[in-house]
Amino acid sequence: METPSSYHRRLAPLLLLLCFCTLQVEVHASRKKLYVAYLGERKHGHPDHVVASHHETLSSVLESKQDILDSIIYSYKHGFSGFAAMLTKEQAQQLADLPEVISVQPSRRYQTTTTRSWDFLGLGLNDKVPSDLLHRSRYGEDTIIGIIDTGIWPESRSFSDDGYEPVPSRWKGVCQVGVGWDRSNCSRKIIGARFYHAGVAEEELKSDYLSARDANGHGTHTASTAAGSVVEAASFHGLASGTARGGAPRARIAVYKSVWGSGRGAGSGNTATVLAAIDDAIHDGVDVLSLSLVVEENSFGALHAVQKGITVVYAAGNSGPMPQVVRNTAPWVITVAASKIDRSFPTVITLGNKKQIVGQSLYYEGRNSSGRTFRLLANGGLCTDDALNGTDVRGQIVLCVAFQVPPLALFPLALKNVLDAGASGLIFAQYSMDALDAEADCKGIPCVLVDFNMANQIGNYMGAASSPVAKIEPARSVTGEEVVAPKIAAFSSRGPSIDYPEVIKPDIAAPGASILAAKGDSYALLSGTSMATPHVAGAVALLKALHPNWSPAAVKSAIMTTASITDARSMPILAQGLPRKIADPFDYGGGNINPNKAAEPGLIYDIDPSDYDKFFGCTFKKFIQCNATMLPGYHLNLPSIAIPDLKHPITVSRTVTNVGEVITPVEVTRGLHVWQPYLAQ
Repeated sequence: METPSSYHRRLAPLLLLLCFCTLQVEVHASRKKLYVAYLGERKHGHPDHVVASHHETLSSVLESKQDILDSIIYSYKHGFSGFAAMLTKEQAQQLADLPEVISVQPSRRYQTTTTRSWDFLGLGLNDKVPSDLLHRSRYGEDTIIGIIDTGIWPESRSFSDDGYEPVPSRWKGVCQVGVGWDRSNCSRKIIGARFYHAGVAEEELKSDYLSARDANGHGTHTASTAAGSVVEAASFHGLASGTARGGAPRARIAVYKSVWGSGRGAGSGNTATVLAAIDDAIHDGVDVLSLSLVVEENSFGALHAVQKGITVVYAAGNSGPMPQVVRNTAPWVITVAASKIDRSFPTVITLGNKKQIVGQSLYYEGRNSSGRTFRLLANGGLCTDDALNGTDVRGQIVLCVAFQVPPLALFPLALKNVLDAGASGLIFAQYSMDALDAEADCKGIPCVLVDFNMANQIGNYMGAASSPVAKIEPARSVTGEEVVAPKIAAFSSRGPSIDYPEVIKPDIAAPGASILAAKGDSYALLSGTSMATPHVAGAVALLKALHPNWSPAAVKSAIMTTASITDARSMPILAQGLPRKIADPFDYGGGNINPNKAAEPGLIYDIDPSDYDKFFGCTFKKFIQCNATMLPGYHLNLPSIAIPDLKHPITVSRTVTNVGEVITPVEVTRGLHVWQPYLAQ
């Protein structure tokens, strides 16, 4: 009888031969890659006819019908025409040379996530395995985030309360009814709603709901970013498609509508409405307050909230990149700068001479304009009403140029003007491609952002062509290593603080550029420190769920001392602007937020809430010996040190509290931010 070992020895040559043949087949097959061919608009009515046209196109590069069937993976036959096929590099090039083919590109691997920012920050739900912090905090279960903003749209899928337990018994808030809002609009997710309209301009109220319902969309967007429930298949007209959710998806939401107006932006409110909201929030029992708005400095309402154990998170403002424009800089609040994540929306412009230029936009297919070629017209300026007056732009793509810095709000204005004038598209040029933020909805017409260099190339073509034309393709979503991130957005307000020069501000940076979140019944991509603020609020909710006894100062310290100051390539984080530079604490405070590391900071710089009165009591109190009794602000136990007028040696001390494992003395100063250029002034 043959033994197993002798049988294997006899079979070995055959096994080797089989392995060799398989290897050869794999090597040959590896020459083929998946490519996507785009053919523009459908040229056939029935989907079957579109598929047949794809097969006919492929027959130009493949030999047989069977080869075509084996190669083609997908046929795009409803909204546009195109296909995905396994091809060699040579076949892909042959295909691209065909006149009916617009482009052929390798298929790239993208992560199918919308609130991409949370995955970028390490709080992922990929493969149903949550991050350590999400798991340990139970997704922020039963923490309560108060949103002081423009209200909320309760029917959004982001506020579903499926599977939620009853409202926490400690909640003392109310569900205030009003126009378009009854008690059924509150739920186990939206557990409370209030609105404040006294003193608000009548014209703002006329365009809004006299209730907690959000006509603006700003509050809905921020609330869903902080604590939105998990929503599958969300996108902005197909862009950034995937799963949308908040940072603390199981947290409860309390709505305090203090800002009014249905127009673009955050509307208008006043100090009285915001203070009333903070006051009620303290009473109601929120754990975190998120305010994506700029209010007057020296807000005592926020101080009282902090002294009651509520962490208050504010936006730094959108006036960057100039220095000394940061807002909401009280030392007891967390002031948030905006960073960019590893996602972009490249958009291809094809000129009449076949030259292609890649800009950025949120252009999605609509109005039968996708793939169409239009005449080009140079406006020579910002496309203002006056500049367009008397110019026939109908059926043309208008080139506009913004020389102002920063041009954040100019692109949407130019888009509105050319739309009103009847133009068919917009190319908007600004100073730096690095600072492009695809924030404006193109409203279904071709529109794209380019830099001055690209605009110059377009201008040269227009000067040489007797009848210049261009075609703008819909944007696509790109994520991952192709996009260097994080970066500090150009619009993000920079320090130092004018009101509190003894405090380095902002405190932290968080994703705030092209953030997808709920707006009405759908989803929108918005940019601003307003979008960055709820990212920090959501992370705070997770930390509060994990460490319920941490003070607001402890939470703030943990976030600041564990933040990242390098990007995905382990290079220093850059700050966008003119010129671009390496970011410093006046751009991002402690750095870009890292929620998972903040959960275990090891050491914290804690502050007794009453200590704020010892250092900043003059802010709110008027008495004769104020200056004599108040201590310099740089002695406050913050995780940073700033001395604005250093003329002689000063000793500054800090006290650390160990909230982790046993540490060594060398770790004591870990995370303490001392900004030397500022100290040397």
